[in-house]
Amino acid sequence: MVTNILKAILNIKSNSNYNLSNILVFPKNKPSAVNRANNVGQALEYFMKDGFCNTFSENNAQRKQNKYTENFSYLGNQNNPPDIIVKNGDTIEVKKIDGIKKSDLALNSSYPKYKLYSDSSMITQACKDCEPGWKEKDIIYAVGFMDGFDIKLLILIYGDCYAANPNIYKRVKEAVVNGLKSSNLEFSETNELGRVNRVDPLGITNLRIRGMWTIQNPWKVYEDVFNYNKDSKFSLIAMMRKEKFDSFPEEDKTAISKLNIFDVKIQNPDNPAQQLDTKIIRFDIQ
Repeated sequence: MVTNILKAILNIKSNSNYNLSNILVFPKNKPSAVNRANNVGQALEYFMKDGFCNTFSENNAQRKQNKYTENFSYLGNQNNPPDIIVKNGDTIEVKKIDGIKKSDLALNSSYPKYKLYSDSSMITQACKDCEPGWKEKDIIYAVGFMDGFDIKLLILIYGDCYAANPNIYKRVKEAVVNGLKSSNLEFSETNELGRVNRVDPLGITNLRIRGMWTIQNPWKVYEDVFNYNKDSKFSLIAMMRKEKFDSFPEEDKTAISKLNIFDVKIQNPDNPAQQLDTKIIRFDIQ
């Protein structure tokens, strides 16, 4: 494993600059050059890439690209999730919230992910082929709470601490689709929820039906155990299952032990009657 979330947390702490207005990105029309990010969402995504690759101070385009290639097997875009796949490691979805507030995360047509699966119809063929034979990957939701280009709070939470098994969401989706199929409408299946064809007398109007999923942001869900300090200049909070933490290399667990690490029990997203053993890692910059 080239990089991982524990390395990224330490890299982000060492960076100590949480204003993202000057973060360097690769422009789409000039992939061999670097430029400043032109919007907050793009800046946050590159902040996460640099966190995993420790390239915050790298301003040479080729060296920066080499580091990305060394550490990542797939980089998506706005229309093709996920945002990042760590080579032989986790996948990362980057989300931003404007301000320190409890707004829901907009997931658009993709329901919450417990894990990322290679047979998902929502990912591209390039993503499916990015690593030979992969079937499933753990997913990290990287949620940045932004004040302009200043990142005030970064929450890194694994999907299996946050989302239910995909069958829960598929059941709801199938119920909607089956209801449309049983109607007198001319329904056709698509990668979205579906489409109703020729809804008007001339047969020239179609209706695309697209799911717009949202989920409560992790700060709202776990406010009691995160204990976010609003007076901090910057805070990072990470949550993962204990067995996930235990799976990382010993040298990385030793390095991260200098930070605040807590053992916390949370409700199982699939069965709230059960509890899961998790680890919370955090640091605050005053």
